[in-house]
Amino acid sequence: MRDTTTPAAPSLQPNPALGIALKLASVLVFIIMSALIKAVADHVPPGEAVFFRSAFAIPVILGWLAWRRELATGLRVQNPLGHVWRGVAGTSAMGLGFAALGFLPLPEVTAIGYASPLLVVIFAAMFLGEEVRAFRLTAVALGLAGVLIVLSPRMNGVEGRDIGEAFGAMAALMGAVFAALAQVFVRKMVATERTSAIVFWFTITSAGLSLITIPFGWVWPSPTEFALLVAVGLLGGLGQILLTSSYRFADASIVAPFDYASMIFALGIGYVVFDEVPTLIMLAGASLVIAAGVMIIWREHRLGLERRRQRKAMTPQG
Repeated sequence: MRDTTTPAAPSLQPNPALGIALKLASVLVFIIMSALIKAVADHVPPGEAVFFRSAFAIPVILGWLAWRRELATGLRVQNPLGHVWRGVAGTSAMGLGFAALGFLPLPEVTAIGYASPLLVVIFAAMFLGEEVRAFRLTAVALGLAGVLIVLSPRMNGVEGRDIGEAFGAMAALMGAVFAALAQVFVRKMVATERTSAIVFWFTITSAGLSLITIPFGWVWPSPTEFALLVAVGLLGGLGQILLTSSYRFADASIVAPFDYASMIFALGIGYVVFDEVPTLIMLAGASLVIAAGVMIIWREHRLGLERRRQRKAMTPQG
């Protein structure tokens, strides 16, 4: 549903308060974007929504790169195939997430999406050879248990609306899987690629890949739907800029936990706009997933401090 690319390095002039503010702003923008997708989901297919989300984000991102004077250098790539694989995974995640919004409440889709950073831990161990110890494995297991709690009420139906909800639940879960894969690809790409290039070429790739879904039933949107879809693209571009900028002013360990503020925003918008009342089961499962995510972020922060101390100890003193 959104690009979760993290810059390779934060700003040289840290400003944690500004970084947190930008992160919260990006979270709110992305939730509003998801709400607009949900508002048109009954008529507009998810593949078409992906196209608008990507195509109308392009001028926003280009304007941002031009303002930062990175238009010439920021679009160069060293690993074109990496961008393709990242684009396929990210576009699949976006399309599945948009499809889920047509069947499930906004907070529920948000909660299931929290499985993504948990799955990143598993995929990074599988595909990147990263070492994962007992603490993080325990956190991942706790978080996945929370996801299963959120999913469980949706997997018991056998007909009618229940089937649609089951489909939505599985779409949200598979979207989280593909989002995790996309983040693993990004972890490899940041060694050779600029963040601006990763953001821009993902937007281009997802817009192109979404056109493959035209034969599956694109529709002509009404004027209101068209306006909402254009807003989706503009908000998507703005949200990405805010997210990327937040990591320029503060370390990931500081701003990353504020991603879970999206549940507060989703609960509020879901209740006010869509008349969605969260169930105790959903809230319990979401709480477990959030707790697990915070545990992993804390552990990553501690490991980062430990690695920096080791590098400092190995540096010759003179």
